Amino acid sequence: MRELTMSLPLKLLLLASVLSASTSSWAAIALDRTRAIFPGNEKSISLTVTNENKQKPYLAQAWLEDKDGKKISSPFMVTPPVQRVEPGKKSMVRINALPDTASLPQDRESVYWFSVREVPPKSDRANVLQVALQTRIKLFYRPAAIMPERFTRWDDQLILHRVSGGFRIENPTPYYMTVISISGAAKKIDHDFKPVMIPPKSSATVKTISTSTPYVTTINDFGGKPTLEYRCSGDICKSILPASKA
Repeated sequence: MRELTMSLPLKLLLLASVLSASTSSWAAIALDRTRAIFPGNEKSISLTVTNENKQKPYLAQAWLEDKDGKKISSPFMVTPPVQRVEPGKKSMVRINALPDTASLPQDRESVYWFSVREVPPKSDRANVLQVALQTRIKLFYRPAAIMPERFTRWDDQLILHRVSGGFRIENPTPYYMTVISISGAAKKIDHDFKPVMIPPKSSATVKTISTSTPYVTTINDFGGKPTLEYRCSGDICKSILPASKA
C-alpha cells in the first residue's frame, strides 16, 4: 500500500478550500438585515440577532466602526456589547444615539459599520478547529432634515457621464448610493462590475461597457436591487421609467 503525501502549501490550500466551502453551514449568529438606517429623529434603533444553531448557545459580540474601519464609542453606542444567545433563540442589539450626533452633518447621510461576531462554546473534543464568524453591515445615519417618505426612491437622480472606458457616476442626492451593476440589458447583471458606494453630493468613476442605454442596478434601504434604464444624450445619461421595481 502506498502512502499519499502532500506538501505543506498544498495542505494549507486544501484546508482553506474546506473552510471556504463550509463557512456558511457553520454560521450560527445571524442578523435580521443587510444594512441599517438610523433616523435622525430617533434616539435608538434595535437589530435582531438569531442563534440558528439549535443545540448550542453562542455569544454575540457587537461593535461599531467608522467608515475607515476604526472602532468607535461615539457618536453611537452599542448595547449590550456581548450577550449570550440560547440555541434557536432571538435577541436584540440596540444602537443608541449619543449627544455627539448633533455634530454630524445634518444635510446629508453619514456612514458607519456595524459588526457582530459569534463566539462558539468551547468544544469538549480535543484538536477541533473552531471558527468565529463575523457579520458586517453598513449603518447609515440619516438626519431628520432629509428623512424621506417610506418607499421613496432616489436612484433615478443619478447622472452618468461618459468617460473613456466607462462612466463617471454623479450622485447629487444627500444619500449614499451603492451601484452594483451597469449593463446593456434590463434583466442582465454585470458580474464583472466592481460595486461602488458613492457618497452624497459626490461622484465616482467606474469601468464598464459602452452603451447608449445603460441599465443601472443599485441597492435600496431594504436590501433590494432595483434596476433603472438610462438614456444618453451626448455624454450625459439620465434615467427614464424604471425597468424593474424594487
